[in-house]
Amino acid sequence: MRIELTTAPGSPERPNEDWAATALPASGQGGTLVLLDGVTPPQGDDGCVHSVPWFTARLGGSLVELSGSRRDLPLTEVLAESIRRTADAHRFSCDLSHVRTPQATVVMARWDEHEIEHLVLSDSVLLLESTDSSVRALLDDRLDRLPPASLATEAIADARVRNKEGGFFTAAADPSVAARAVTGRTPRAEVRALAALTDGASRWTEMFREGDWAASLGVLHKEGTQGLIDRVRALEDADTERTHLRRSKTHDDATAVYAVL
Repeated sequence: MRIELTTAPGSPERPNEDWAATALPASGQGGTLVLLDGVTPPQGDDGCVHSVPWFTARLGGSLVELSGSRRDLPLTEVLAESIRRTADAHRFSCDLSHVRTPQATVVMARWDEHEIEHLVLSDSVLLLESTDSSVRALLDDRLDRLPPASLATEAIADARVRNKEGGFFTAAADPSVAARAVTGRTPRAEVRALAALTDGASRWTEMFREGDWAASLGVLHKEGTQGLIDRVRALEDADTERTHLRRSKTHDDATAVYAVL
């Protein structure tokens, strides 16, 4: 088995809010993968004394522990319990009801000799490469389906669609959000490789349109996770007219995990 992981901060002046880890073997068999993209809050009060990296480290650590050691728990229950644990770690010092309480997107995959389980919440992506070389993107596309007006400003998005029915969901302080995740199972024999990307790394496909998901996985296979992120950074630097970046930050935290099973 080959596993690669690369992460790069969007700016050297800010801490990287992504978090990723793998565990082998999980419960003595197979493995598990966890990828989080912390949501950067707007400047001002977010009701919490802790940073986003504090939150993603706490949540990610619990996700790896439980997904690796408790195969009797489906990934939705692993996520719900991990959110509960993380919330308990700061509910007495912070306002967890605040719409911008620390939160993150989530990708999880867990496999053994029989099947691969997956869970995706919000706009990070999990790619599965089949033995026939076809690639399937496992996405939570609720954010993409929202009308642009509901995302015109952070204030509007927070008021109308963030962690709200009819909007989009992230892992924050409410364990029930785990039931909103996109989940499924795939026979292990049908999968040759998998990859998890935060939206900073998936820009190569989603923002710059340099290639489809199969091409993105091809870059990972030939150039590794660092190669994909290097390509993204070069495209960002070259977009001086902001044709693709538009209102987006020039560089975002970017993390890629690639596993050849």
